[in-house]
Amino acid sequence: MTHRPIVAIILFGLFGGAVSAADAKRTNVLFLVSDDLNTQLGCYGDRLAKTPNIDRLAARGVRFERAYCSFPLCGPSRNSMLTGLYPNSTGILSNAQIFRQTIPSQVSLPQAFRRSGYFAARIGKLYHYNVPRSIGTNGHDDPGSWELESNPAGVDRLEEEPRIFSLVPGQFGATLSWYASPRTDRFHTDGMMAEDAEWILERSARRTDRPFFLALGFFRPHTPYVSPRSYFDLYPESEMPVVRGVKEDQADIPPPALASRKKEQDQLNDDLRRQALQAYRAGISFMDAQVGRVVETLDRLGLSENTVIVFTSDHGYHTGEHGLWQKQSLFEESTRVPLLIVAPGATKKGGVARSPVSLVDLFPTLAELCGVERPANLQGQSLVPMLQDPTVAGRGWAITEVVRGDGPRRTGTTGENGGRFLGYSLRTPRWRYTEWDEGRRGRELYDHDADPRELTNLAGDPAHAKTVEELSAQLRAAAKSTFPPSGQTPTLRPGLWAPDLTHP
Repeated sequence: MTHRPIVAIILFGLFGGAVSAADAKRTNVLFLVSDDLNTQLGCYGDRLAKTPNIDRLAARGVRFERAYCSFPLCGPSRNSMLTGLYPNSTGILSNAQIFRQTIPSQVSLPQAFRRSGYFAARIGKLYHYNVPRSIGTNGHDDPGSWELESNPAGVDRLEEEPRIFSLVPGQFGATLSWYASPRTDRFHTDGMMAEDAEWILERSARRTDRPFFLALGFFRPHTPYVSPRSYFDLYPESEMPVVRGVKEDQADIPPPALASRKKEQDQLNDDLRRQALQAYRAGISFMDAQVGRVVETLDRLGLSENTVIVFTSDHGYHTGEHGLWQKQSLFEESTRVPLLIVAPGATKKGGVARSPVSLVDLFPTLAELCGVERPANLQGQSLVPMLQDPTVAGRGWAITEVVRGDGPRRTGTTGENGGRFLGYSLRTPRWRYTEWDEGRRGRELYDHDADPRELTNLAGDPAHAKTVEELSAQLRAAAKSTFPPSGQTPTLRPGLWAPDLTHP
């Protein structure tokens, strides 16, 4: 199977225009995003992980120990990350929407770089995609963000779906599903994306008159967990750790906290759990290999000394903790993301920043590092002080929200409306504190100093009443800050954007 770059390559002839010598020295950006990735990485202390390339990247820059998404679902999280606004300000609280429907004039992260003279290119999934059906298309993309888009589709999308095991036959993206492919990396979508990144970087090395913002959105380890069999072999099925004590753990957890569980997961026995864990970890190692290929190309071409590298994910992922799989919970596994930043001249090699940060912080951080004008309404903090000195506390907290129930939710409220309500979770260096429907449907408090797995809910313990009171006030103030100023409420504009994305 021969892969050729999509027709958008012809745009290379349109890059031009006179650019000053000063522009040629501006800092480039390589923005790497994995899909549905938790912190099961060697650099985060996971002993089973085989992730040598991501681990080496961590050693080159700063690793953020406590980085969190704003919403544990692809569409809301990615729109938030790429606009620098919380979901309550983008108006995007579900998949299959784009911020142009709600705040059409907002300047996105890559768009800001385009406006500043950068060549902005996207490969794969940056905004939301229906995985795997949208692989090979633009997905729910924002054309204004990019000068060039590349949408390869490999055997995982075009040939192998009939052979994929799924808990719900014929469904792959939203349920547990996996397949050990006999085909090698270069035939798979993520491998083809790494190849496309190589030719874009080679072009950028030749054309030094413009800096670049190159974003790669890898699809793995998102379901279906499809990767070459060689990566499955790294993780013997018999050695996969199955979570125990789930019933005891769930006894003190309020029902909304467990509502992301899916009925088909009742089929899981220990054998299937181990197979799913093996396949998920195989996808991580496969993705890691593609990261290594891209970073090696950056180094080989002499671009790394003038390029900021970001590696992260859109949200975390459950692999059985609390009886949950996949995403959309407010526990640590679902809200926490890996975040690595390598910024030549600004980062301390091998530094570890332990203060909580958010994905909304990436926009102001990259804008500051690269001297790019940023919108005035960004809601994140710049992480540059933490890159220079990882002991800097910064904001000191991160907030994540999720929707529960059904029916309409009135934009601008933190509580209940029409059967639909929000859960908010505040993460501080020590505590995770969660309120469901402003506490009416439950509260959770976990002490990460003593209980990093969040097994004991202390919210109802009288000994911690003062802590609950203080964190509740802090959470509510933080939640209020996620909304836009009065009079700027986002409004969904239906019909602006509804393409058929079912086939590549």
